[in-house]
Amino acid sequence: MTELRTLKTARLKLRPYREADIPELLPLIGTREVAATTLRIAHPYTEQDAKDFLAHSREPGKIWLAITLRSDGRQIGGAGLRVDDQHRHAELGYWLGAPYCGQGYATEAAREMMRYGFEELRLHRIFASHFKHNAASGRILTKLGMRHEGCQREHLRKWDQFVDSELYGILRHEWQSSRQLSKGDRE
Repeated sequence: MTELRTLKTARLKLRPYREADIPELLPLIGTREVAATTLRIAHPYTEQDAKDFLAHSREPGKIWLAITLRSDGRQIGGAGLRVDDQHRHAELGYWLGAPYCGQGYATEAAREMMRYGFEELRLHRIFASHFKHNAASGRILTKLGMRHEGCQREHLRKWDQFVDSELYGILRHEWQSSRQLSKGDRE
């Protein structure tokens, strides 16, 4: 696995988390609406949760980056890959603070994480899932070129309720083909 580094897009900078991020992270990630759409974010989200997250984000196979605005460095969310080297695949994850939703930031950050995964980590497959009630995440995954691979009925438990998990995936050659097609559209 390569060293964590900063990735840049037109509007965003994705950089490794640091301890100094905790005060800015808590009000973004700590809302119920953010936690309701993710499996691994607790509610309420405490300072200790943030410290534990930072410690776990440095474990082998995990690439978790803070999503920040290039214009002013403000933190707006997070994105990451949970890499399985043996199978050359990774699970893509992302979240945004509520004030930043609906502006294309999640798609932009996730697209860059996929590029990093396929080009730099040489992954064969990237997959992601979302709770069935989070249709916005499904639209993002579709924009990224992922295919809907099925619904895992009542597969996950969130807040003492079993919820459906919608699974999406993309293979490296599909990603490369979609990039060639979009490049041709721009020319």
